[in-house]
Amino acid sequence: QLQLVESGGGLVQPGGSLRLSCAASGFTLDYYAIGWFRQAPGKEREGVSCISSSGSSTNYADSVKGRFTISRDNAKNTVYLQMNSLKPEDTAVYYCAADRGSWGYCKYYGMDYWGKGTLVTVSS
Repeated sequence: QLQLVESGGGLVQPGGSLRLSCAASGFTLDYYAIGWFRQAPGKEREGVSCISSSGSSTNYADSVKGRFTISRDNAKNTVYLQMNSLKPEDTAVYYCAADRGSWGYCKYYGMDYWGKGTLVTVSS
């Protein structure tokens, strides 16, 4: 069964850090670009960051630039999202998704597989 599983969410104080993981099972992530998305209560889902299959190309939403870092370890079949200097407005369910069709770049649409999400709550 092909699936993505997110982990690493939780409750953190403003200014704190979390590292999210997106692990694949049933398939290898080597040939997939990966995107991280989030959906806050009452808001639409938005693309946060993405990384190409080789890791050579990354993209960040303006709201997280300089605070979040995406990386991948294909040997572990896992993609990470390091989140620093967290703000209350970062509170959301975070999802990862895999895109088979992109080579050398990444995007936030047309994703092939989705995880079920992990909740990040930033609050004092």
